[in-house]
Amino acid sequence: MSDNGCGFPAPGLHSFLFKPLFTVGGYEFNKVMLLALITTLLVVTFFTLAFSKAKVVPGKLQMVAEAGYDFVRRGIVYETLGKREGEKYVPLMVSLFFFIWIMNIWSVIPLAQFPVASVFAFPVVLAAVVYITWVSLTFKKHGFVGFFKNVTGYDKSLGGVLPLVMVIEFFSNLLVRPFTHAVRLFANMFAGHLMLVMFTVASWYLMNSWMVPAAGVSFVMTVVMILFELFVQAVQAYVFVLLACSYVQGALAEHH
Repeated sequence: MSDNGCGFPAPGLHSFLFKPLFTVGGYEFNKVMLLALITTLLVVTFFTLAFSKAKVVPGKLQMVAEAGYDFVRRGIVYETLGKREGEKYVPLMVSLFFFIWIMNIWSVIPLAQFPVASVFAFPVVLAAVVYITWVSLTFKKHGFVGFFKNVTGYDKSLGGVLPLVMVIEFFSNLLVRPFTHAVRLFANMFAGHLMLVMFTVASWYLMNSWMVPAAGVSFVMTVVMILFELFVQAVQAYVFVLLACSYVQGALAEHH
């Protein structure tokens, strides 16, 4: 029974904590790690099977894989970076998109029922991959001085406010950018899962009380939340990759 005495098992932070499935060398392996590992294997296996024996007239699996690949390549990468500059970054962006998307989809899959991205460590690692890519590309393209100008928004035409702008841009680009990139994905998946758990548990709880009509309303909201989450999951994968492409674009842009 809950602390408020009503018996309703309210969801909270405990809904995001899992006991270890097993321990290896002092490292605990839990359900979230298992889902992340399965996600990796699914994405790698799917594209390997689809393109290992690619045909001019594609089969169903190859057709689906090509549709997904082209969506990211043409709809995100080319639109942001252009075909010439963007082609070399397509594999990275496709991998990020589908890895994030499948990680999110677990929240509505029976037995799994948990979005991996709602554990902050996973968005942080993905944002770090993008951040390292952006920093290394900026150094490679512009050198140390060019990198400094790029991350500080150096522009002599700003006059007296230039020092203030440079300080703000420096902290914004090097500290705030990777943090918000990770938090945006994490917060949406965390909040969505919490709402979904709340309506699901409420449906079960109300069904076992005299408030059966309210249970019906809660069940409808559960279905609505599932459909909404399916939309949000895809959108968050899209936004994450779109921002990654915009950061790469900024690294490759000529500074004047």
